[in-house]
Amino acid sequence: MSLNSQDLQQYINAHAIDAAIVHLDEGTPTVASAAAALGVTPRQIIKSVLFLADGAPLLVITNGLTRIHRKRLADVLGISRRRVKIADAAQVQAITGYPVGAVPPFGHPQALRTLLDVGVLDETAVYGGGGEINALLHVTPGPLQRVTQAQLVDIADR
Repeated sequence: MSLNSQDLQQYINAHAIDAAIVHLDEGTPTVASAAAALGVTPRQIIKSVLFLADGAPLLVITNGLTRIHRKRLADVLGISRRRVKIADAAQVQAITGYPVGAVPPFGHPQALRTLLDVGVLDETAVYGGGGEINALLHVTPGPLQRVTQAQLVDIADR
């Protein structure tokens, strides 16, 4: 399944989410390029990273430049670090419906268990994958946590 920003917009509308998709003239494949294009700090860019924990999909949302501490992630899940793998591009596309670099934090074909790093809550507004390489989702942390039903965790190296 291949989804795009229009599919994400339909999801936003159908669920009355206080969020907007920002379309840009250029692609923003990196956190730095997204922050520069929007005139915001890299901390305001969030990334939605898909992991496979014991084979089950798990979405982790954190500030763009922070690294996800895999040992802390495994500890939160109660499994060994070896049983937590980052999904490859084909798995990301198959599970989320979106390509790597454009994965939004919600609006996937199936509900995904989601973890939200507490650092995201420090921002008043954030921008994440908008379904396409030249689109970003603008949302505040409150609706983000509510829509994703994310578990708050401290798993980023700051």
